[in-house]
Order: sequence, then C-alpha cells, then structure tokens
Amino acid sequence: MAELPARESMEFDVVIVGGGPAGLATAIRLKQVAAQSGADLSIVVVEKGSEVGAHILSGAVIDPIGLDALLPDWREDPERPLHTQVNKDEFLYLGPAGGMRVPNLFMPKLMNNHGNFIGSLGNVARYLGRKAEELGVEIYPGFPAAEVLIENDKVAGIATGDMGIGKNGEPNANFTRGMELRAKYTIFAEGARGSLTKRMVDHYALNRHSDHQKYGIGIKELWQVKPENHRPGLVRHSMGWPLPNDTGGGSWLYHFDDNLVSVGFVVHLNYKNPTLSPFDEFQRFKTHPMIRDVFEGAKRIGYGARAIMEGGYQSVPRLTFPGGCLVGDAAGFVNVPRIKGSHNAILSGMLCAEHIFAALQAGRANDEVSAYEEAWRSSAIGADLYRVRNVKPLWSKFGTAIGVGLGGLDMWLHQIAGFSLFGTLKHGKADYETLKPLSEVKPIAYPRPDGVLTFDKLSSVFLSNTNHEEDQPPHLQVRDMGLQVRSEHDVFGGPSRLYCPAGVYEWVGEGADLRYQINAQNCVHCKTCDIKDPNQNINWVTPEGGGGPNYVNM
Repeated sequence: MAELPARESMEFDVVIVGGGPAGLATAIRLKQVAAQSGADLSIVVVEKGSEVGAHILSGAVIDPIGLDALLPDWREDPERPLHTQVNKDEFLYLGPAGGMRVPNLFMPKLMNNHGNFIGSLGNVARYLGRKAEELGVEIYPGFPAAEVLIENDKVAGIATGDMGIGKNGEPNANFTRGMELRAKYTIFAEGARGSLTKRMVDHYALNRHSDHQKYGIGIKELWQVKPENHRPGLVRHSMGWPLPNDTGGGSWLYHFDDNLVSVGFVVHLNYKNPTLSPFDEFQRFKTHPMIRDVFEGAKRIGYGARAIMEGGYQSVPRLTFPGGCLVGDAAGFVNVPRIKGSHNAILSGMLCAEHIFAALQAGRANDEVSAYEEAWRSSAIGADLYRVRNVKPLWSKFGTAIGVGLGGLDMWLHQIAGFSLFGTLKHGKADYETLKPLSEVKPIAYPRPDGVLTFDKLSSVFLSNTNHEEDQPPHLQVRDMGLQVRSEHDVFGGPSRLYCPAGVYEWVGEGADLRYQINAQNCVHCKTCDIKDPNQNINWVTPEGGGGPNYVNM
C-alpha cells in the first residue's frame, strides 16, 4: 500500500465513540454538569451510522428511569420519542401446537412492565442527539472510529477510518484521510461487541477478574397490522417452541403507536447444534397458532438484527483504563430476564460523565478515572444486575423448562429476602466453544418461506436499507482461510451460513472448487460471526463511513 499522508487532528476535552443512548447520555450529562459549574467543555460524538439512530435496534420496551433522570421534562416535550405506555403484560410458554399463559401473579415484581414505554430505541437516540446538539455537543455521523490512539500506554483519542480505499488496499480517486480526534478522555459506547471496545478489553486485560461475556442474537421485524388486530400497550413475551429445551431464547410482541407491532426473537448464542438457524427459528415462531393471527392482512415494513450482551453482573469487565471508560452495552449492562438495557445505558453514561467531569475539573487528563469503576456496583445499575445475576447461568445449565423456573425462584428470593441460594454462578463455556461437530447432531430441516408470514434472508435484508460501498477493503476478515475450511466447514458443517441473519456467508462448490463466499454488502452489523465462529477466526471491523443498515422506527 502506498504511503499515506499524515492525518489532520482536532483536540477535544472528551471524545465519545458511538451515538446510541449511552454515548449521547454521557455527552448530555457532561454538558449539564459543566453548565452548572460555569465551565465549558468541548465534546464530540462519532457515529458509524449514516445518521444518529441508523444502526440502533431494540425491541423495545423502555424503562423510563434513565430518561427521567437525564431529561426530567421529556414527557412534556412535544417532540418526545415515546408515546405508548404498557397497559397489559402477557407471558406465554409455547408448545408445538398450543401453549399456556403464565399468570402474572407468578412473575417477580421486576418483570412487571406497567409504567414502561413501547417504541423505537432508534428514535430515542435521534431525540437524544438533538438534545445533545442543542447543548453544544458536536456529532459526526458517518465517521466510524477505526483506531484507538494509544501513547505511553494511555488512550489519547481515536482516528476515524480512511475513505476511498479500494478492495486492493490502494487509495482511489475518492480517497480522504481519516481524522485524529484527540481527547483528555475517550468514552467507548459502541454497544455489543464493539470493534474498539474488544481491543481495549484485550489490551488492558479488563476482563481478567470477570467471567467471560455471553451473548444472544436478537432478530426483529416491524409490522403494520390491521386496526382490529392492534392492541396498543400490549407486551407479550414467550419461550419454548420452536426452540428445543437445551437452547435458550424467546420472543417478544409489542403493540404501539399507529397500528405498529414489533415482533422479534432472541436465541442465546451458546446453542450446540451447528445446523440451527436463529433467523429460521424466528420465521417458524410466527406460524404458531397463538401468534399468527396478529399478522393476518398485515404488512412487514422493517427488519434488522443485533447481538445482545447477556453475561450480566459477573461478566462486566473493568470499566476504566488510562484515558478511557466503557459505558452502556459496551460494558454489558443488559438485564437479561427483563430484556432491557437502555435504562442502564443512560444511567451509566450519566455516572461516567459525572466522574469524568470531576477529573477534568481537577486538572487531570488521560489517566484512569477509577472512581467510576468503584461506583457502578453500588449504583442503581449494580442493584438492577445483581438481583438477576443467576438467571442466565441457571437457564444455560438446566435448560428452559427447569432453568427458567429456578431463575424465577432466585428472583423471588431476592425480592422477598434479598439473597440467593446459589451465590453468584459462573457461565461455563464461552459461546464460541459450545457447538458440537456436525457428526454428533441431528440436522434441523426448515420449511420454505411463504412470502406472506415467513420470509427469506435477502428479502429481509432489503427492508433494513443496508448498503455498503463495494470497492473497499473487507470489513469481515477471515484470519486463516485454511482453518475455515478444515474446521468451520469440514467439522461443523458451515454454521456461519446459518447463524448469520443476513445471508453474508456461503460455502460454494465442492471438493477442490470449494470456496468461502462473503457477501459483505449484506452485513447488518449484528456481530454474530465475530462471536459465534467456533475458531474465533472471523474479525468484524468497521467498514467505510455510513455503511450498514439504515433503520427506520426500529
């Protein structure tokens, strides 16, 4: 590759990587506390999506405690992003042909969604982005943070990716060098399995005292349903069919706004059968007799997928290191049984901002703000995660039927007596270690989609508005193609073609003509390949700026 010109640089007090709820809450709170003290801070948020909210995907039932703390008047704002409050909770356990509703009185209090809101988390991010800009925060959408600047083992900022690099690695006619955005402190708010967060965890060994992280993949569709099938404020969750007992996961179905229904499916990524396809399990789920009637005469208008952090309390890495911090889903602040993390994302951004501001006021820079690390476990975030810390390990160890019951018992004990019979359980294997060889499993056969209720991956990706510049270096990097053939294909039967919800990976040909085809332009940035590949042989990095999905109302 030809020698590149030096990058230009800009100086800020704080650089924030990621324009989701956590990153924007950090920026807003920094500006709020600075204004209260008569100080002025320069803050920039870089966001890899084409606009704020373009890459944000969640169910989403949102606990408003984070928004209430950050922007107390948001409910009176005519531009508020959330309008539909939950008025009915239903929890179903499904079998192949029927199911049963679990009475609400059996559910722990923390599982009650009354008072929460149903809506689009992407629109919440857009709202927070506007509020941040009103306070003077600079936001650069379409500029992925591609490199961490580390000097004397301290984070000194980030560099955005170069634009106009061809597939051959050489600059083309549209070449533009990336910028160095230097800061006294850099906040990583990339969400689940962020490419730079992953490097920080490895470089500073942030997880040396925590359990390994666990993940799920959440796949979502947005439907416009007939008015007679719309029940605004209804929240319905299920587990059981179509997943086998030893595979964790479940569904959501949320009615909100103008005849909209958010329907989705989560599969825990510690599943064992390499022929399982989370996408196709989701499609099967919609055909269940207790589910399908909602979609009669309806129109599917959106699709997307995203990895979810599921390790919880015991898997949260150290949040601080010289010059930087982790916030939100980058830290793993999702409450798994509640299927909620945005409230903790906002609260963590606020908590981090307050400690960063105190450090700046003391004249510090590029050191470790360890007070933030010391504060989170005794905060509302720590309390929220601590009381559900054993739900995921119990589910993984004992399966759905028994594990969920034990998890419910554990949550009841915390609610009534404030303790657990199990202490703090470990998670067992990392998700990439759990697949069995193809020879040891019964392959799963999935029905063909009907194009009305069930669909294929490519027509689904079309609805995500995904786009990537084709003439660019691959952002899905296979480290050793020989290993991919010998193991991923020959031993496990090529599970990447199944776990990817966007049709990115294909094995084409046979024998000497066998090749691994990567359709990177389809990638919806879910990060599942980076997590589930059994050899950790696939590395997800940021593509050229603005590439990826462009979600609307997701």
